[in-house]
Formats: sequence, C-alpha cells, structure tokens
Amino acid sequence: MNNSELFTKLPLDAWKSQLNQANKLIDGFTDEQLNEEIAPGRNTVLYILGHLTAVSDNLIPLLGFGEKKRPELFEIFIKNPDKSSLQKPTAKQLREDWKQINAFITSKLEALTPDQWLEKHTSVSEEDFKKEPHRNKLNVVLGRTNHLAYHVGQLALIKK
Repeated sequence: MNNSELFTKLPLDAWKSQLNQANKLIDGFTDEQLNEEIAPGRNTVLYILGHLTAVSDNLIPLLGFGEKKRPELFEIFIKNPDKSSLQKPTAKQLREDWKQINAFITSKLEALTPDQWLEKHTSVSEEDFKKEPHRNKLNVVLGRTNHLAYHVGQLALIKK
C-alpha cells in the first residue's frame, strides 16, 4: 500500500468503525427503547438517531455528493429540540434513513482519491479556501466522525 492509499484508508476506516459501532447499538434497541431518555430530562434515543441521520444527510451536499435525501430532518432534529411539537418520523423510517444515507456517503467516500479528500467543501469560498486549505473534505469527515463517536458514547451508556 502506498502513502496515498494509506492516506485515503485512515479517515475512511475511522468513519466506518464509528458507523459500525453506532449500527450495533441502534440495531440493539427495540422501538420502545428508542423512546427512552438518555438521562432524565435529556434527549431520547430516537432523537439522537434522528439527529445523527440529519447530520449525515447534511454531509451529502457539503461534500459535493448531491442533494440531501431527507431535508426535512434538519428542521426536526437539528434546528429544534427533542421536546418540540414537530412530528417525528417513525422508528422504522429513521432506521431505514440512517442506513441508506450512510451507505450512500460511505460509497462516495470510498471513491474519493487522495487529492479529492483535500478539495474544499461546498460551504467555503474559493477565496477563503486559498487562505485556509484545511477547510477541506477530509477535515469535515474527521469532524463528523468525532461527532458520531460522541453520540455513540451516549448510546452505549443507555444501552447498559
């Protein structure tokens, strides 16, 4: 394996590892358990699943992979708190969205060349990117992987 291949493999392996951990935990919850709060007065497991799904969905346009698959999730799970009166998707629908969106993103990440990992993401201008080349796709994926790891920790705590 050359350095370019290794460079591409490291962030992708980290992303996949966190997704696998999240999938194991999410698959282990019954639909009823998804309605439990992580801690008294805190978010439900369902809300965290929706939040993570919305964050992943936002990655699609941010990385230049196309349009969001479920844009309505942003309003429900990012802009508003768990206890809002907004209608949430069913547990079954969220589980499906989670898997489909992340499978799509993973397939797109697997196809990136090392040079493409270092391209700007879509929310930074060409001018700003010239000044701050670290505002690239790699940095976005690393940040989202860390965000996912944080929530995997929350889910692991409630699962016990």
